[in-house]
Amino acid sequence: MAHWIEINYERKKYFVDLDRIVVFATAPNGRLTFWLPASSIPIILSHYNDGDSYYRVLEYIKTLKSSSLSGSWVRLFYERQEYLIDLNSIGSFCYANHKLTFWLPDSSIPIVLSQQTEPEAYEKIRHFISERTGKSI
Repeated sequence: MAHWIEINYERKKYFVDLDRIVVFATAPNGRLTFWLPASSIPIILSHYNDGDSYYRVLEYIKTLKSSSLSGSWVRLFYERQEYLIDLNSIGSFCYANHKLTFWLPDSSIPIVLSQQTEPEAYEKIRHFISERTGKSI
């Protein structure tokens, strides 16, 4: 079921189906970022620039965290931001020197993980790769 919301951002009105967003990032200052589907346009919300949309997206993220983290969604901390990522949206992974690298869809941002920095997310992604490809890392 679609979860459409209206967002006022940079003097434009966007109508966004949150069910099609595959990456959410939150910063320590409360800033919330996601990328519009099939584009590289980031939407950056805070409770200052569009409080209503900001809190609606946060509520949506809370439902994802509580219901979807056992599936293909992974939560990780990277470069001082918390990311919530749908692994089904990742098209390629790279493994070198015991590090996993993948690129966030719609943004070209690389995420590089090691087992020491993010052990839980690292293992979940390794398991996901093995499950989807039949190959082990």
